Amino acid sequence: MIDRLHYISQSGAECSHLEAIEQVLSAGGKWIQLRVKDQPETEVLNLAKAANDLCKKFASKLIINDFPLVSKVVDAYGTHLGSNDISIIKARLLVGNTKIIGGTANTFADLQKRVAEGANYIGLGPYRFTSTKKNLSPILGLEGYKKIMEQVRNANINIPVIAIGGITPDDLPELLKTGIYGLALSGVLTNKKDADVLIRQLYQEFQNHPFPSLLNPIESC
Repeated sequence: MIDRLHYISQSGAECSHLEAIEQVLSAGGKWIQLRVKDQPETEVLNLAKAANDLCKKFASKLIINDFPLVSKVVDAYGTHLGSNDISIIKARLLVGNTKIIGGTANTFADLQKRVAEGANYIGLGPYRFTSTKKNLSPILGLEGYKKIMEQVRNANINIPVIAIGGITPDDLPELLKTGIYGLALSGVLTNKKDADVLIRQLYQEFQNHPFPSLLNPIESC
């Protein structure tokens, strides 16, 4: 089952990736994406091993951004691939059919391509400007989400779409109206003392807006 609330890890002067992940897990986070940029694969591997141990401790799931082989080696729940990473088809050959693979999309055409390649979920964005990502794709905004999600429905595409990029909890009610499945947060949860309160509120919001069952070939993993 793909969770409706994704936490994308970040590090800074105040905390490391692992510290941030443990804080979110302690606050009730259930789906963690380890996103490490500008570091060698060996460093990502070490972080991924430790992050996966933390996620298992809290009965949560770990997704590795950009490094499918690392995901396979540490036996993470899956991997997430950006638009400039290897194709989902190639990643599937590396990690096998039992792992979740998510893919980033910025347009409906991107989304169609990811679906055709066999993605299990889509990270659609960015919603607004975010400083956590270099070479940011064109910002979609609420109107962009409305347009793309309408195209998704008209095309009878049945896949979880996660809103990403500069999103705050206040954006959730309007985003849910577009038909998105869930959202990904980073800075608003990183090193925040009230993260547990916020996470409970978000899950309650999702519970108040149940989503129709989705076709997912490895949903039972």
